[in-house]
Amino acid sequence: MYRLTSISIILFGITGCSSLGISLSPPQSILTDQAESIVNRSPRHADLPRELDMNVLVSHFLQPGDVLLVEPVELDSEIRFPADQKILADGTIDLSKFGRVTVAGLTLEQTETHIETTIANAGEKATQINVRLLEPVHRIYVLGEVASPGSYPFSGNETVLDGILAAGGLTTQANPCKVILARPTVPTSCRVALPICYREITQLGDTTTNYQLQPSDRIFVASRSFVDDLQFWKANKTCDRCCKCQNPCPDPTVAAFTNPISTILPAAPVQPKILPASDDKEKTSTLDTGSEPAGENNLPSPSFKRLLNEPPLPTKQPAQNIEGQLQFDPNAFSDPT
Repeated sequence: MYRLTSISIILFGITGCSSLGISLSPPQSILTDQAESIVNRSPRHADLPRELDMNVLVSHFLQPGDVLLVEPVELDSEIRFPADQKILADGTIDLSKFGRVTVAGLTLEQTETHIETTIANAGEKATQINVRLLEPVHRIYVLGEVASPGSYPFSGNETVLDGILAAGGLTTQANPCKVILARPTVPTSCRVALPICYREITQLGDTTTNYQLQPSDRIFVASRSFVDDLQFWKANKTCDRCCKCQNPCPDPTVAAFTNPISTILPAAPVQPKILPASDDKEKTSTLDTGSEPAGENNLPSPSFKRLLNEPPLPTKQPAQNIEGQLQFDPNAFSDPT
């Protein structure tokens, strides 16, 4: 009888606790010790493009799988190409009577020039070609404790939160304090694995770690461990990596929507206008530079003097584009443990 009772207690501890959300079996999605070490040594707030401070991506280089639309600029041109062109595994597209041309590794502008040269070499009249990218092959990957782990299309303006929501959000077994963004780097390079403050992003609108994604980025959500389940009193606590002072805004209008792209194009130069000379003065032209009219004795007016004495407004510099090249100083970051 004693043995049966002991066996029943052990079975309940294995099966019954699992039904309550606690299991003695190891979680399926765990951070390796090596990954944990890299995350702990990485900057908590990296200087990368993020929500409300995004950058435009670099030029797209065509790859197998990209879908293109190739057509003459002049609609009345006699040159015709097949419909949507999908770049094959060998990097070529079909140009009908002009044969196959290799476009993988080229930009859209280079592809247009290459096709125009191919047409001219075939003895046809010089024709200007327009190439449009209909479906890029770029993907992002969301793995671990999400509803639908897998790869998802990437358009260029997605953030970490977009990637997680595209995968159906976190599961009930997810550990919100162990969400990381891993950016692919070459084998001989350093590794980029950044901690993500999921609760701060979703509950406080803190965009500090809601980074703008790049092609082939990986978002990994780790499972809660048995120890995490036992420490239930920490369920509503801020993660150690994300602990910082959060202040409420007394005026909510400070969060008004602004231009999310930090790369601002330079303004076009102002062309000076030629003003006709007055009849009672010398017949010479005067350039209007757009400045405020001078005051008495040809001196600048007081308001114009004030503008001249004020320091220039700070210009917003685009966020540094880091292509997976984060250099770590072992003395720069303290161990959060």
